[in-house]
Amino acid sequence: MTISGKRIVVTGGSGFLGSHVVEEFRRHGAAEIVVPRKRDVDLVDGAAVTRLVAETRPDVMVHLAARVGGIGANRENPGSFFYENLMMGVQLLEACRLANVPKVVTVGTICSYPKLTPVPFREDTLWDGYPEETNAPYGLAKKMLLVQSQAYRQQYGMNAIHLLPVNLYGPRDNFDPSLSHVIPALIKKIQDALEAGADHIEVWGTGRASREFLYVEDAARGIALATGGYDGPEPVNLGAGFEILIRDLVTTLVRLMEFKGEVRWDATRPDGQPRRSLDTSRAERLFGFRATTSFEEGLRRTIDWYRAERRRSAP
Repeated sequence: MTISGKRIVVTGGSGFLGSHVVEEFRRHGAAEIVVPRKRDVDLVDGAAVTRLVAETRPDVMVHLAARVGGIGANRENPGSFFYENLMMGVQLLEACRLANVPKVVTVGTICSYPKLTPVPFREDTLWDGYPEETNAPYGLAKKMLLVQSQAYRQQYGMNAIHLLPVNLYGPRDNFDPSLSHVIPALIKKIQDALEAGADHIEVWGTGRASREFLYVEDAARGIALATGGYDGPEPVNLGAGFEILIRDLVTTLVRLMEFKGEVRWDATRPDGQPRRSLDTSRAERLFGFRATTSFEEGLRRTIDWYRAERRRSAP
């Protein structure tokens, strides 16, 4: 499928990843991009989802909308994270099937992988165990979109694909400490300390867990490439191809942001999944995706964007 000239609906298109995906589709020549807003369309409401698909008549449906958050938010809201993410995806895929939408792209989560998956994570290990407990309800709800897309492909011939991006970061991320993931949370914590003249910051966990991070513009490009160039049942990882300890991430951010104080680790707080790093060879083989933004360059852009936004919103 070529993206040029197509009408594309992007749920979650006004969010962090979604806004970059919309821009990428425009660069690929999409004729029309529809971004339903939560105030207008409740994707947990099946009737609202049916109306959305009927009114927009998409050539491509890209499902990015999700109820998301960091470890703390997942621990406090496991029921709503499971229910809302499951219902949004299940009802949207069914509405697309009934309306014969030509292509559906669902974007899952790295949290769907088993807690102790061998590194690097390969897509064929996705069912080898239970996800890390703190975010398992969210990860399993999103994982059901893979099951549904494969089932609909088998029974109805639906061109539905499922992508698994690793942890994302970049401009426009959510810096609300109650909802944010690790990089925006750390950037805000360090900037707050700098402005307050604090002599230390406190960081959750031991720092021994590892993560892989994908710059959001690279992720958007990967989603566009898969939308245009992939039609298959297998899930596909989207990653950057490297692994970093959280302790080393903190050290890097402290250096880039020129914070001179002490870093204190709170080992009573959870680390989350012990290690995360992806095998990205399937994406490169199937639709030619490879991340191109270096980690430090991506962090610098994210820090610069956040600082500019703080200045803009200052009283």
